[in-house]
Amino acid sequence: MVLLDQFKIDIGLVIKPLLYIIIGFITYIIIKNTLNHAEKKSSINKKHHQKRLTTINILVQNIIKYIIIIFVVIAILSTFGINVKSILAGIGITAAILGLAFQDIAKDFLAGISIVLEDQFEIGDTIQIGEFMGEVVSFGLRTTRIKDYKGATKIIANHTITELINYNLYNNLAIVDISIDYSEDLDKVEKVLKEMAEDELIKIPKAKGKIQVLGIHELDSSSIVYRLAVEVNRAEYKEAERVLRKEVVKTLTKANIKIPYQQIEVHNGNK
Repeated sequence: MVLLDQFKIDIGLVIKPLLYIIIGFITYIIIKNTLNHAEKKSSINKKHHQKRLTTINILVQNIIKYIIIIFVVIAILSTFGINVKSILAGIGITAAILGLAFQDIAKDFLAGISIVLEDQFEIGDTIQIGEFMGEVVSFGLRTTRIKDYKGATKIIANHTITELINYNLYNNLAIVDISIDYSEDLDKVEKVLKEMAEDELIKIPKAKGKIQVLGIHELDSSSIVYRLAVEVNRAEYKEAERVLRKEVVKTLTKANIKIPYQQIEVHNGNK
């Protein structure tokens, strides 16, 4: 009889922990599937906002997973008669000591969460932090990786990102300044540029509107500088500027309008 009672107690110590684990696992699966289903049923269609929603969904799932693990572990320890309160008190003291030792890591995590919640940038965005500009190729709760057009990658701790420029939040202006010789007829120049701006055959990458001829921008020492601009899709302004610059040169050359270039005069000292 005593052996039977002992056997029942041992079975209870095995079944209860397994039961807690199964309940925790099922709870996590239900919550995970619910969040994924809600994300799929979301009415948000824009790629940028959908990507942010996915990021937040993954973040919430990870937080919930660790919370469930903590509760399951506490329940299992209680089953074995372990004083959970004293352990939690010890964990609190240990956490405080580790918090002092790993302040920067904690700051990185908090900054990473803040970046996600505030929608400061996403993977694929072109951003500038300090003097470094590039595309966000990797983003974690601790660090962010940015790659410039040369292929150089900069790894930045999230808590050090205090100010940044995001070129993907709104449309940008592609701006081109072109120098014209002082001897040219300005009315003719403006007419040619405006006709070019209205030409539907000229295609500017990611353009959101027509080319704008903004007029005379500057009177240089050797030329008159005209400025043109076109609104483009987010971070595509560099490519748009290259195409627009090429089209302007082709148009002016075809119209026989002089584009000044630097000249070096060499004077011979012999008479």
